This record gives sequence, C-alpha cells and structure tokens, in this order.
Amino acid sequence: MEKCTSEQPEEMVTNLKASIRELSVKVNEQNQRKCHVKDKLQQLRERISKEGVDVSVQELIPLLRSLKELEKEESQVRSKCNVKRSALEDAVHDLEERVAKGLDGEIQEEDLDGLLFESLDNLTSAKKELAATLREIVSLKRQIDDVPCQSELLQYERRFSELNVCIQEKLQQTRKLYATYNALLEIKDLMLKETSLLNSIGSQFQDVIGTPAGRVKLIDSMEGVMQGIQQKIGKVQLGLQEEQRLRDASKEKYVAAAAEQRKCYTVLRAFQEECTKNEKLRSHISAVNTSDSKEGVE
Repeated sequence: MEKCTSEQPEEMVTNLKASIRELSVKVNEQNQRKCHVKDKLQQLRERISKEGVDVSVQELIPLLRSLKELEKEESQVRSKCNVKRSALEDAVHDLEERVAKGLDGEIQEEDLDGLLFESLDNLTSAKKELAATLREIVSLKRQIDDVPCQSELLQYERRFSELNVCIQEKLQQTRKLYATYNALLEIKDLMLKETSLLNSIGSQFQDVIGTPAGRVKLIDSMEGVMQGIQQKIGKVQLGLQEEQRLRDASKEKYVAAAAEQRKCYTVLRAFQEECTKNEKLRSHISAVNTSDSKEGVE
C-alpha cells in the first residue's frame, strides 16, 4: 500500500512537469512566430525604400493586422500559460508536501471509501426509483389491458344480446311451465274436492235421506258446493277473458306490424323501380347529349 501511494504522486509530478514543458514550448513557438513577423516587417521596410509607398502600404496592412492578432494571441496564451503554470506548480508543491508527510495513501483511501459509499447510496436510490417506476408501468399496463378495445366491446355486445334472447326464451318457457303447473294443481284440488264430496255423499246419503232435517242439510251443503264451484268458474272465466284480451291485443299488434312490413316492402320495391327508371333516363339523356355534341362538331 505504501509503495502505491509513493509511486502515484511521483507520476502526477512527472505529468505536471511535462505539462509545464508543453506550455514552455508553446511560448517559444509564439516567440518564433513573432520574430518571423518582425523579419517580414523588416523586409517590407526595405522594399518600401526600393519600390515606393503604395505597394508597400497595401502589403503592410494585412501584415499589421496579423501582427496585432498574433500579439493578442500571445498575450492570451501567456496569461493562460501563467495561470496553468501557477496552478500546476501549486499542485506539485501540494503533492510533494503530501508525499513528504506520507499521508497521501490514507487520504486517498478515505476519499475512495467516501466515494464508494456515496456511489452505493446513489445506486440503491436509483434501483428504488427504477423499481417504483417499473411498478407504475406494470400497473398502467394492467389498467390498459383491463380496458376492452372496440372489437371486444362489439363482441361483448353481441354476446350479451344473445344471452338476453336466451334469457327471454327461458323466461317464457318458465312462465308457461308455472302456468301449466298452477292449472294442473287447481285441477287436482278440484278433483280431490269432488272425490271427497262424492265419498261423503255416498257414505252419508242413506242416513241423511231418511229424515227431513237430513235432507235439508244435504240440500244446503250441495248449494254451498255449487256456489263454490260457481265462484271458481267465475274466476277461471275472468282469467280466460284476460288471457283472451291479451291474445287479441298481441294479435292486433302482429297484424299491424305485418301490414307495416308489407307496406315497407311495397314502398321499397317502388323506390327501387323509380331508381331504375331514373338511371335509365340519365343514361338516355347522356346519350342524347353526346350525340348532339358530335353533330355540333361535325
């Protein structure tokens, strides 16, 4: 560990010294360019003295501009180089002090531990955020999948209509079966009452018919039975009349619907015939117009 900490600052010092050398080389290059420009100016001055003023001035203007630009660049490069040089020298001095004290390894280790813990915390938080985002995405996908599309809605509607038709048919069958059951139950009750009445009459007829009071009692009981039968017959007739009324109303609706259907068929047939006639008339008119246009051209 101590070997690594002692070698790393030496490499950094070497790199910093190399950077300082590069900056010095750049400064020397700028100085050379400046000397080259000065030589050109000297040559131009000599040519001015030989050839005249106009030609030399025209050639001197761009050279002066380039000289000013070079001077600006030189000043900027010098300032940058000085700043970098001072920063690098400070860094070299700091590294030399740290190497001399032997604390660089410990500082780097502490820095690396801190960076490692910070990176792990950032990674954990990023994983948590990613997991939360994935959960939201999954929930949204489930919600989107739960929403039926147009074709599914049409399929559901068709299926519900079919189920409604089946339910209505089952309901009608159930109502018919209940009505049949109730009618048979009433018939059974009436037959049982009739059987019990006949049995009671047959068993007590000889005893009752022999006395006047018994005959009166028998007649009264028979009248009560007749009244009950008449009431039952009245109720049944009322139910029959109600069913007949409903049947007649349904029959009238059916007849009206059939007449309306026949009327619609008649109107549709007439409309189709009129459309056919209209097409024929249009074709005839177009043919006449075409022939007239041809005759006009001829």
